[in-house]
Amino acid sequence: MLSVAKIQRRNAWRYYIRGVAFGDGRRPVGQSLKDAQELAGLPPGRWLGRGLRALGLTEGAEVSGRQMELLFGEGRHPDADRIERGLLDDGVDAATARRLTVLGQPIEEIEARKQTPLLGMDFTFRPQASLVVLWALGDATVRRVIERAHERAVATALRWLEDEVAETRWASGRGRAKTPALVVAAFRHFDNRDGLPLLHEHCLILNRVQRLGADGEPVWGALDTYRLYQNVVTAGTLYTLTMTTEVCETLGLATVPREVTPGLRPVMEIAGVPEDLINWSASRRQRIEDALEVLTDQYVKDHGHLPSERGRHQLGWWAAQETRPAKKKPKPLQQLLAWWRASAILRFGQQLIDSLLDRCRAAGAAIRARVGPTVDVTLAAVDVAAVVFTVREKFSRRHILAEARRHLLETLRGREFTHGLDDYIAHRALLRYSRRHTVTKPGREAPAADRMTYTADFPVPHRWWIAPAEGTPPRESSRYERARVASLAVQNAIRDARIRADTATEATASAVSAPADHRDLDGETASTPHAVDHPGWAATLTPAQQAAAVQAHQQAAMPDEYLEGRTTDPATWLRTPKNLDRLATFTRAADTRRRAMEDRKAPAADPPSPVDQRRQEHEQQRQQPDPGQGQGLRP
Repeated sequence: MLSVAKIQRRNAWRYYIRGVAFGDGRRPVGQSLKDAQELAGLPPGRWLGRGLRALGLTEGAEVSGRQMELLFGEGRHPDADRIERGLLDDGVDAATARRLTVLGQPIEEIEARKQTPLLGMDFTFRPQASLVVLWALGDATVRRVIERAHERAVATALRWLEDEVAETRWASGRGRAKTPALVVAAFRHFDNRDGLPLLHEHCLILNRVQRLGADGEPVWGALDTYRLYQNVVTAGTLYTLTMTTEVCETLGLATVPREVTPGLRPVMEIAGVPEDLINWSASRRQRIEDALEVLTDQYVKDHGHLPSERGRHQLGWWAAQETRPAKKKPKPLQQLLAWWRASAILRFGQQLIDSLLDRCRAAGAAIRARVGPTVDVTLAAVDVAAVVFTVREKFSRRHILAEARRHLLETLRGREFTHGLDDYIAHRALLRYSRRHTVTKPGREAPAADRMTYTADFPVPHRWWIAPAEGTPPRESSRYERARVASLAVQNAIRDARIRADTATEATASAVSAPADHRDLDGETASTPHAVDHPGWAATLTPAQQAAAVQAHQQAAMPDEYLEGRTTDPATWLRTPKNLDRLATFTRAADTRRRAMEDRKAPAADPPSPVDQRRQEHEQQRQQPDPGQGQGLRP
């Protein structure tokens, strides 16, 4: 998971230098950062990124307080003091010496235009709550595995940002260039403001990068921070997928979907970690939910209706800000680990805490026995394109790539996959199941591939209302729930077409000596699922057998204990064929009752005119159940 914040000139940079660099505490005034970190038992910050070489820094080196102040507070070289002294000794005047240590445009010039300089961005990476619980309550070996996976996942996400996203711009955006070299100061924290476990990494990305000027000499300029904001979700899914896969493969674990907010996308948690332990570590959730209820009531009083899905997200952000506790005094990790373990034992018992890893491994083994390490790229591409189109209608490659990574995490349940499979699925989804929406004007250069917008032609299910549960009011189906229904309908149509094509192929093969190649819906040879370390996979399976195997693989692969209570497992969702048929039946019955009530209330009137008859026929056609609602699409 990844969140982002700005580092600005006024007071924000002081917050990061004095607070974030000191474990989200308050560093004593007059005490150096290194001394404060040593006294509090906190790990020092470290430098990351390919752009360090231009500043004379080394990757992995310790971050000092003065370097932070110069870079993220003044926009100058981290060794500006030494450089400035050398220039003064050579006879350069003070103003010129200072100007030569500035990276890019001076901050004073930006402030003179009544603008607030953006000095950097804070990318905060954190794993799922179940991984945090395992890290906090596990032994030293488990902690090393999770911390190593966390470090590699952060490095992978930063490398992807450098290779695919980072750009510099100048001349009000008219000039652009790729800059695969970021300057990052990373600080690791172990707890939240309540003192409970929350492993996370603050990566402060400097808003300065180098490019080659017109004379061929390197020039410092600003990052295109808007592109970074656009790709936050995509980078976050890469971090989550990379870290979860490494931890599960190393420790023999697996993941299961956990519903955090009804109607929204589930979070893939480690199987075997009880819900109570997850709630124990996420101490702020209940306070946020209580504050959100108050804000929602006020919104209804002010506007006369419930907030939309986007409005609920905004209210949730305000609720999180209002319930944010004050800073605390940082403590050493060993002291925190002892306190966390004692607190968990007092609340949940010694046996549960001691057997937590064994419990997770047993649940993981049951899931791995039912989930193979294969992905059908055709169904994956359809699922990705249908979900993104239903949620967004118009989308870019970054949306498809993020959904492809979520699909791999939900489908493989923590198993390893072929490197680059996420890009391949995204490419196939755009090429086969999407169409370009961006129109290039005559005489203008076509935009880059990552700046194009796309759309698709999947049928969008109608909205429906979901019955209340546990005293909550009824709610309308979310965009994500409608997206899953749309995706399932198209996947079922593809499976049916495969089975019928296979039947025809087998019949033809019995009459001729050389059977024809099986072809998919578009007439191309169907691609076999990507296999990862799976020698038992039979390459001679018929297309029908492959489709059946993939369908069984993509269904819920979790022990029966996870099918009880609140879950987002596909077997318990409304989008199963049985539940969708029931939903369609209820919808038709409700439409019939509504029409009957309208007929009883309608006053006696003269015979309708031909225009009124045509209008009534048109309305009746609109009220007929949509063929794509409640069942899969017919090929």
